Amino acid sequence: MLNGRQILIGLAIKFEGNWDKIYKSVFSNDLDDVDEYVEKFNRSTCNAVTIMEKEYPQILKQIYNPPFVLFYYGDLSLAYNPSKCISIIGTRKPSEYGIKMATTLAEDLSSEFVIVSGMAKGIDGIAQRSAIRKGHKTIAIIGSGIDRCYPTDNEDLYHELKRNHLIMSEYFGKVTPDSEHFPLRNRIIAGLSKATLIVEAHNRSGTSITATYALAFSRTVLAVPARADSDSACNRLIKEGAVLVESAQDVIDELSETLFVGKEIQENS
Repeated sequence: MLNGRQILIGLAIKFEGNWDKIYKSVFSNDLDDVDEYVEKFNRSTCNAVTIMEKEYPQILKQIYNPPFVLFYYGDLSLAYNPSKCISIIGTRKPSEYGIKMATTLAEDLSSEFVIVSGMAKGIDGIAQRSAIRKGHKTIAIIGSGIDRCYPTDNEDLYHELKRNHLIMSEYFGKVTPDSEHFPLRNRIIAGLSKATLIVEAHNRSGTSITATYALAFSRTVLAVPARADSDSACNRLIKEGAVLVESAQDVIDELSETLFVGKEIQENS
C-alpha cells in the first residue's frame, strides 16, 4: 500500500504538476494507476519533497496553492532560511546598464544571501552566475521538468546548480516548458524569499507577475530605478512603494532586521 508521500509524488507525475488535478484526486481518493507513476519516480535520479514532510521549505506553506511536491537536485537546506534568501529577477533582454547592475548587486549580496532566481536568460542567469563566480550559493526554480534544461543556453549553469547548489521544479522528468508554467514558477520564486529585487523589467512581463506575488505574500519588494522615459516596471513599483535600490548596501540596510535571525525557520517548524 502506498503511503501519503508516495501518493503525492505519483499524482504530481501523473498530472504533470497540475495543482487543481492533484488536489481533486487527493480529496476524491481517485488514485488509479498512481503506483505506476511512483515506480517511474523510483527509477529516476532526482529527489522529491512533499508538503507533508518536515524537510519541505516551511515558508512555501504560506503561499497561494503551495506545491504538493517539489522535485529537486542539490542541497535542499539552502531553502530552509528565507531570511537569508533574496530573489533577483528581471528581463531576458537586459541593457548594458541592467547587466552591470545585476552583476554588481548579485556579487555583493551573495556574501549575505542565497540568491534565488529562475535560471532564465538575461538578469536571472546573470545574477546566479555572478553569485557562483564569487563562490556563493544560489537556488533556481525552473518552469520545465526537473530533468529538462530550459533555456538550453544555460546548460552549463543547470549542471552547476545540480551539483553544487539547488534546483527545484514542480514538474517531473522532462516535462516541456509551457507558458502556463512560468507564472506558477514565479510564485515559488517570490514565496521562497523574504525579499524580491527587480533589476530591469518591462511593465508587462513575467517579472511584474513575480513582484505581484511577492506583494501578495507580504514580501519586501525592491527595485533598481530606470530611465524616466522608459517602459519600466521598476519605476512603477518604486512609485507604488517598492524600495529604491542603487547599491547592495540599500538592500542590506532595508533587510537588516532579518539578517541575523538566530535559528532557521526550519528548525522551529
